[in-house]
Amino acid sequence: MLIAKVYITLKKGILDPQGKAVKGALHSLGYEEVKEVRVGKYIELTFEDGDLSLLKDKVDEMCKRILTNPIIEDYTFEIVEG
Repeated sequence: MLIAKVYITLKKGILDPQGKAVKGALHSLGYEEVKEVRVGKYIELTFEDGDLSLLKDKVDEMCKRILTNPIIEDYTFEIVEG
């Protein structure tokens, strides 16, 4: 079994109101050393064993077509044994 771990973040320069709210909450709890918070998404996709090269291409295609908004989001992924 293979697991694709997809990490999605807002592109630099895109406002992150959720990150700003989390930063404010952390500061109110005394964590003043936190300078910036960016909130993203994490998605896990599980596959049967297969050709790793083909799987990487498919996950990349999924990210571009449906899992992310390429206008405002960046993504990275890794594939690990599950």
